[in-house]
Amino acid sequence: MPSLNRKRLRLVAPVALIAATVGVMVVPGPQSSAAGPVDGMECETSSSNSFSLTASGGYASTPDGNAIYMWSYGDTGGSFQLPGPTLCVESGAHVTVALRNALPEPTSIMFPGQNNVYANGKPAQPETDANGTLTSMTTSAGANSGTVTYTFTAGNPGTYLYQSGTDVQKQQQMGLYGALVVRPKGHADWDNNNSSSAFSPEHEYLFLLSEVDPDAHLAVERKRAFNWNNYTPRYFMINGRSMPDTIAPNHAAWLPSQPYGALIHIQPYDAAKNPKPALIRYLNAGTTSYPFHPHGSDEQLIARDGHPAQGPGGEDLSYSNFLIDPAPGQTIDTLMTWKQEYDPKTNPIPSDIKLPQLQDQIVGPGTETWFSEDPYLGQTNSQLPAGVVQNNQCGEYYHVAHSHALQQSTNFGASFGGMMTLIRIDPLNGCPTQ
Repeated sequence: MPSLNRKRLRLVAPVALIAATVGVMVVPGPQSSAAGPVDGMECETSSSNSFSLTASGGYASTPDGNAIYMWSYGDTGGSFQLPGPTLCVESGAHVTVALRNALPEPTSIMFPGQNNVYANGKPAQPETDANGTLTSMTTSAGANSGTVTYTFTAGNPGTYLYQSGTDVQKQQQMGLYGALVVRPKGHADWDNNNSSSAFSPEHEYLFLLSEVDPDAHLAVERKRAFNWNNYTPRYFMINGRSMPDTIAPNHAAWLPSQPYGALIHIQPYDAAKNPKPALIRYLNAGTTSYPFHPHGSDEQLIARDGHPAQGPGGEDLSYSNFLIDPAPGQTIDTLMTWKQEYDPKTNPIPSDIKLPQLQDQIVGPGTETWFSEDPYLGQTNSQLPAGVVQNNQCGEYYHVAHSHALQQSTNFGASFGGMMTLIRIDPLNGCPTQ
């Protein structure tokens, strides 16, 4: 596999330390190289609800220096990107997706959860070869510049995958997937048609979870056969990135083909200043369930696969959970609210709760600490030992969020990587930028 020599942010601290409810700080990296939000979900929209995608090959990089050959859907006329762009439409909209195929074999797009999908003006149909063997679950575009245009009316509000319907095991593993977000008509700040799903539009996040077996990708790159009985994923990704790249900004300059970060950046609940929760959309494009665990705060599960968590009479069946476990092909929508528990004056931390020993807080060469040395959100303590650098900007907190199947929190077996990111909670009045 070819190697990429790139400067990367190395974070080597035990998971248990990051999970502690004390202020920590990640060394700021370079800013985004393109317009758009630095963090959070980035929508691709169209006034006509028409999109043009090209299936093509390119390379994705991993934090250990590897470059892995992938396939993906990218904007036609644009560059290769992993995953495909997040398409955002309104419920009831007439949606058109034109696919151009630049791959050496036929491919297609399925839109699970959308009804009455048409291809080139006719109902999309499975395809078979001359022997009657199924070759595609939907109408495909031929190899090397074939085209097909899909149309459908956007269904229930919610979160959906779009993915290849051709040679699914291979092509989805190669990276042919993306997210489709259907918004309620007239309520862009609701997840679904219930007002209880309202969220802060500035705090909308998407976690597209996936995995990679580099041996399979190398075989495809070199046009060799691959025995899928030997399939063994080694990299685990959120939005096409592995930790620590997941916490880099959207469109980070050193990740030109992996535009979407996965850092959650929020503030505490406040009835006047910050009354609405964050919305997190989970999608599983892999082959197994990913038991995703956000430390420090539960999340309210409000929908699965575009279906609100409610009973037949409209009863609220949403629930709070500390483990979000999307099955393969499934999507889950959650609301997250951070409520500050401790205040040095009105609700001090009990005296029997101690900060970790300093030697357990040191990162890297022993001159930097993740902790602010103050347990209260919004405050820092400058009484650090000589030579120890405080990376905390303004007393913000960081909590880890990762797969609880711990092999999925590694980069080819190296721990503190893979399907992992951070949740950053700033003081209510904000945090100065650097």
